[in-house]
Amino acid sequence: MPETTLLYPLLFEPIYKEKVWGGRAFERLGRTLPGDADTPIGESWELVDLASTSASGGGGNAEHSVIANGPLAGTSIDALIDEHQSRITGDIAGATAAFPLLIKYLDASENLSVQVHPSPEYAAVHPEAHLKSEAWYIVDAKPGAVIYKGLKPGVDADQFRAALAANHDDAVLPLLNTVPVAAGDCHYLPSGTCHALGAGVLVAEVQTPSDTTFRVYDWGRTHRELHVDQAIACIDFESAPSDGPSQWEVRVDRREPTARRERLVRCPFFQIERIDAKAGHTRTWWAHQPEVWMLLSGQIAVSPRDGEPVVIGRGQTALLAPGTGPLTASAEQDVSWLRVTVPNAG
Repeated sequence: MPETTLLYPLLFEPIYKEKVWGGRAFERLGRTLPGDADTPIGESWELVDLASTSASGGGGNAEHSVIANGPLAGTSIDALIDEHQSRITGDIAGATAAFPLLIKYLDASENLSVQVHPSPEYAAVHPEAHLKSEAWYIVDAKPGAVIYKGLKPGVDADQFRAALAANHDDAVLPLLNTVPVAAGDCHYLPSGTCHALGAGVLVAEVQTPSDTTFRVYDWGRTHRELHVDQAIACIDFESAPSDGPSQWEVRVDRREPTARRERLVRCPFFQIERIDAKAGHTRTWWAHQPEVWMLLSGQIAVSPRDGEPVVIGRGQTALLAPGTGPLTASAEQDVSWLRVTVPNAG
């Protein structure tokens, strides 16, 4: 792939993960899922570039997304970055040789395990553990659905460990902060936050590139490993969730003639906006940093200056790289999508 390789909006082959808590909701996004009607698919990895995964998370192997469209179809994201790093990742903070985000959809047909991801302090002394801060955008939720986001104020390590040892809902649930959710909600969960998705929730997940997960409670399931000691070492017992949005979740609304842009999350690792555009919307810009678009409804055509338009449809995820050059987005129908970006260097 020479430097003159023409880049364009890139679509990827989804990587599906079977999970005990999964279902078949991705079929509502127009997906053809592996297995039969009873095979529980919990995760669709939309864009990933990991040299290794945890055995209890991604399965223990490397995972690299493969391009699904255009002349570069069949090329893996790591091979593309090896050849064209600056044209893919641009001038982003903490740039490395790997893509700086992991993008997923999660289908929680049943409750996910109560879990925590490594804190900065834990990761600093455990090289095999990697920070994982993440955000959940609620794509769909059944009536009464909830997530579990942090521990209630005043819960300490000894109290939580005792509840986990009791190993039943009556002991653990009263210590978790339970949050009702509906489509359109967005929640940021920094590393060190004890959390779980509740049953009946479909989310788009944006996170740092890690799948290190420590489970502490699994709702009566007995065949999966728990990691109580590691989790207790990582949980932030001091920062109880507030009733309102955190400093990372303050929404900012901007109106344009044919579109509404709403910032949902802005944290040190990424920013998420929701964009709702009307039929006839057109915009030309240059992606100076990598942008990931996750189409929530409708479809939109994105055209590079010297190439054919790429149509991104509902349920698809696209990478718009800085090396693509100027881009023009055009909508012939009403369309909504999540726009994910990463901080620039400096």
